[in-house]
Amino acid sequence: MSVSILSIGELLVEIMREKVDESLDKPGTFVGPFPSGAPAIFADAVAKLGESSGIIGTVGEDDFGRLIIERLKKDGVDTTYVRISKNFTTGVAFVAYFFDGSRKFIYHLPYAASGRISIEQLDEKYLSGVKYLHIMGSSLSINEDCRKVCQRAIEIVKKSGGKVSLDPNLRPELLSVEEIRKICQPVLAMSDVVMPSGEEACMLTGIEKTFSACEKLLEYGPEVVALKQGEKGSVVFTKKGKVEVPSFKVKEVDPTGAGDCFDAGFLVGLLRKWSLERVARFANAVGALSVTKKGPMEGAPSLQQVNDLLNSA
Repeated sequence: MSVSILSIGELLVEIMREKVDESLDKPGTFVGPFPSGAPAIFADAVAKLGESSGIIGTVGEDDFGRLIIERLKKDGVDTTYVRISKNFTTGVAFVAYFFDGSRKFIYHLPYAASGRISIEQLDEKYLSGVKYLHIMGSSLSINEDCRKVCQRAIEIVKKSGGKVSLDPNLRPELLSVEEIRKICQPVLAMSDVVMPSGEEACMLTGIEKTFSACEKLLEYGPEVVALKQGEKGSVVFTKKGKVEVPSFKVKEVDPTGAGDCFDAGFLVGLLRKWSLERVARFANAVGALSVTKKGPMEGAPSLQQVNDLLNSA
């Protein structure tokens, strides 16, 4: 059996400050653990939107690992190629939120189970049936083994006629911008769809103006660049021009995972061969709903919830 949309990368739990403006360098209270990891949030959102979804990654043989796998399975994600390591514990991210909307992370990833993804986890027959392989910059940032796995998976999927999408998902806590730009370049060249934030587009290209940076990204190989602008909506760039699509007004509780859920909605829309404007509107709705609950995956909406929002707007 194969899946239509597949992601590769970090599986972790997130433990967050209970109150806003509680920095991580002082004693305080936390809530969690919540299943997390950008590729995992993405895979979970795809499954909840009704498409077959899978993930390749590694967790520890511990309660955190069981929490993640059980949640993904419950929501319909194929975890056949999630390895359970006896030698490394499940990855963890500690998060603090601030009133200005910023967040601060402390990661336990490179030396956790999250960073123990190997070529042996790639089943060529499984990958050959994938329509979209989604790669995250955060996964490329973990270590060289993770980069090699992603690169090999891209080769198999592309050779079989599938497509590749990239979310730069820059994590300065893991690598510098220069290093991230360097490791993202080979994937950019192989990607069909790229879904950056404005800051990421500018960082990847070295161009200060966001729209110009997105247009520059098209020169690297992608057919579509979907710019995520949060509450301002999204802008889709192709060589034929751009389409601007407004977002939806919702009460924000937790922004974590909004970009990953947008990515899921966008690829689901592309898979269903909708117009780019309809795809972006659908993805905007998915991203908007995702911020309405506390926890990285908790707000990932069902297809019915998305359609209700679209119909009420």
